[in-house]
Amino acid sequence: MQPSDEALVTAYLEDGDETAFRQLVERHQDRIFGYLMGMVKDRATANDIFQDTFVRVINAMQDPDGAYSHEGKWLSWVMSIARNAAIDHMRKQKKWADMPHDPDDGRSFWETLEDDSPYADEELHRAEQREWLDEHIEQLAPEQREVLLLRQETDLTFREIAELQDVSINTALGRMRYALKNLRKMMEDSDKASLAGTNNS
Repeated sequence: MQPSDEALVTAYLEDGDETAFRQLVERHQDRIFGYLMGMVKDRATANDIFQDTFVRVINAMQDPDGAYSHEGKWLSWVMSIARNAAIDHMRKQKKWADMPHDPDDGRSFWETLEDDSPYADEELHRAEQREWLDEHIEQLAPEQREVLLLRQETDLTFREIAELQDVSINTALGRMRYALKNLRKMMEDSDKASLAGTNNS
């Protein structure tokens, strides 16, 4: 049985076990890098931010007054650092726009999600369409794009995503709903309509 993230964190912090930390990085690096790639769209830049992220992670973990609180949420904590590093970069490049939070309308995600929206979600996993999808994901509003990337690339829960974005869980769920809805509309309006599950209609 593989040790938990928290066991590896403890081994690194209490015993100075560098192998444990390397295991943590190797376990989650694809998720973190995938999110960064989705945000900045450049492999070299994503790699630089990835390296910066883990410099920040190491410094924070080794700081007695650091932000990590040993709550068994190491990945979501690292993702918050990666997100801040990515936003710092994009603000410097003037590519990030702070947009107002989506208003909550009191309805749950499950009450508002259209039955056919999962078609768009499923298509995100089709590797042969990834490049085409990436171009359309880039056209989404920043908050919608980010919540979709966080969900698809890192498998964070919506509660964890909401904490990262500092919004309510309904807002995070709503952003995902609209991201999928808008992505589906892009599919239907393009010559790739079959991606949206409409080829038999």
